[in-house]
Amino acid sequence: MTFTEDKNTEVEARKALINEVLQAYPEKSRKKRAKHLGVTEEGKKDCGVKSNIKSVPGVMTARGCAYAGSKGVVWGPVKDMVHISHGPVGCGFYSWSGRRNYYVGTTGIDSFGTMDFTSDFQERDIVFGGDKKLTKILAEIEELFPLNQGISIQSECPIGLIGDDIEAVAKKGAKDLGKPVIPSRCEGFRGVSQSLGHHIANDLIRDWVLNKYDKEDLGYESTPYDIGLIGDYNIGGDAWSSRILLEELGLRVIAQWSGDGTFHQFKAGPKVKINLLHCYRSMNYIARHMEEAYGIPWMEFNFFGPTKIVESLRAIAARFDEKIQENAERIIAKYQPMVDAVIEKYRPRTEGKTVMMFVGGLRPRHTIPSFQDLGIRCIGTGYEFGHNDDYNRTSDHAENATIIYDDVTAYEFEEFVKELKPDMIASGIKEKYVFHKMGVPFRQMHSYDYSGPYHGYDGFAIFARDMDMALNSPVFDLVNEEDSLSTDVFENAA
Repeated sequence: MTFTEDKNTEVEARKALINEVLQAYPEKSRKKRAKHLGVTEEGKKDCGVKSNIKSVPGVMTARGCAYAGSKGVVWGPVKDMVHISHGPVGCGFYSWSGRRNYYVGTTGIDSFGTMDFTSDFQERDIVFGGDKKLTKILAEIEELFPLNQGISIQSECPIGLIGDDIEAVAKKGAKDLGKPVIPSRCEGFRGVSQSLGHHIANDLIRDWVLNKYDKEDLGYESTPYDIGLIGDYNIGGDAWSSRILLEELGLRVIAQWSGDGTFHQFKAGPKVKINLLHCYRSMNYIARHMEEAYGIPWMEFNFFGPTKIVESLRAIAARFDEKIQENAERIIAKYQPMVDAVIEKYRPRTEGKTVMMFVGGLRPRHTIPSFQDLGIRCIGTGYEFGHNDDYNRTSDHAENATIIYDDVTAYEFEEFVKELKPDMIASGIKEKYVFHKMGVPFRQMHSYDYSGPYHGYDGFAIFARDMDMALNSPVFDLVNEEDSLSTDVFENAA
């Protein structure tokens, strides 16, 4: 059998596996889910997976809602603003300080990211409306936290159902307080996933921030090297790792959206020379707007793993002068010994292993090269809330015969893992303990299992260590396929 025939056989085997897994569904559901599953084939850009379509009722989905996209991703990490979860206490509590968006500041004084502000709706608020209550809350916040630089109102499902006029409250509140008050119509029932919440939040930055403050004098002199760092939420310190490299490159980050970011940096958006976009899905909307409205170009970059770091540094530097380009080569040479040492230490322990991913945002494709730097093959990947352009970009990173799954159901994911037997799963907290019970090593790739950062050269060292710990932990030898403990393994471990 030739190499080409062997690759084609693997593709057909994966397609057959998908078809086999789909047989468990009723015919109508089977036809719907079949559109969301595919296999990459060499030479084909489009893996044929449909996306951004509502989940099939009755199946277990890991998706979040529009509120999660607006409050949890885009607005919530803006540290010097107070973000009100307007509605019952549950949504605010669930989204409270869960994503590890690190920031510098004094919590409760000039920074509020790890605080939970909620209007705590009760039955009477559903009956009589919450506008008056919200107006009172705005005044209380200003009295208790006078150093806040603005307030966002993140509406939960009941707000849209009862018709509270949060826009009117926001306009009056902004006038009374002399500070921006941003109303986000991000009720959870809107759209098919948190992706619409990203879009809503981006549109609010456009309409309530940029359009109002783009002519404001921000009090500093512009330079040719002013940039925006867009779509980095500083999970475990990722944005800090990115800034280390960008500033060492000779660039000045004046707008960081939105991990460790401020409202002032939002206002600085139109002043940058280029926007560097990390999480395409959550912030491409505002990057495109600034290109159209202000002529600011944007480009994606990837600081996961040395291969992509080198590629991205050179691509970024190519947008600037020879000084920046020379700096890029100097940085690459400076960190190469560190990269070599990390790979020499960990790759012998991770070489030949396989991983299956299911994450939101950018990680289903951005982290594939980082795994490859450690000799780990990705045999399956997919997005909770990706769009077609995300999947087209994934084809540039995924190997031949990689299973691609959009909004994969709990059943599908488990069946794929049982058949393909990956050495590790890289997904979210909702999947973690299912696969632990199956005896499969797991890394939480939404918030890094309380580790990180994973961006940048320092982050790659942490990433390599964490993957090695998961893959080579002896604890998983204690769990067999029947989810029971082996006495022999216990004795050997002792």
